[in-house]
Amino acid sequence: MFTRSEAWDLVGGLSKPGKMPWWSYSIPAVMCRTGAKLAKIPGTVCHGCYALKGSYRFPDVISAMERRLASLKDPRWVDAMSFLLNDLAGSKPRHFRWHDSGDLQNPSHLHKIVKVARLTPTIQHWLPTKEKKIIQDYVGPIPDNLTIRLSAYKLDEVLPGKQFVTSAVSTTGKHSCPAYSNNGKCGTCRNCWDRNVPLVTYPQH
Repeated sequence: MFTRSEAWDLVGGLSKPGKMPWWSYSIPAVMCRTGAKLAKIPGTVCHGCYALKGSYRFPDVISAMERRLASLKDPRWVDAMSFLLNDLAGSKPRHFRWHDSGDLQNPSHLHKIVKVARLTPTIQHWLPTKEKKIIQDYVGPIPDNLTIRLSAYKLDEVLPGKQFVTSAVSTTGKHSCPAYSNNGKCGTCRNCWDRNVPLVTYPQH
């Protein structure tokens, strides 16, 4: 059993982007397996990545993300993260985003997130990722409260939606995400967390 403070310290805390309806979780974008490579290639969704500039480059933010990344190796991480999220959520249904900065590091990382989702049944989890192979190689059921949304690599690219729900980035001004006409906030929209929504399109930013 943990106290909230103990669990917070063990997992390295959470992030709270202004756009999101609740807490989120971030690790260094420079450690993205695929994204760090795409960031060097013009025409990809990661080129000019928002998580590699602005407030994400403040020393205290970098330090916090590095602590979170290191904490993934702690065998108590799943229990601490599950406790923390349940404790913060209370009895209210919540929507949690994984990785407003960063991405899956390895198969073990995905397994841990799946376990956390199972242990936090009142929370709807959204996991955007570019790590297609890690997702494809996963064996086992995905909890109903975890939506894994595979991100396209290139601008204006739409992935086939037969196997996964997906997301894309548009440069044409046509997008389905309403945040950019709502002061940059999700508002009442929860499409990213909804596995019945096959595609969510964002404007380039």
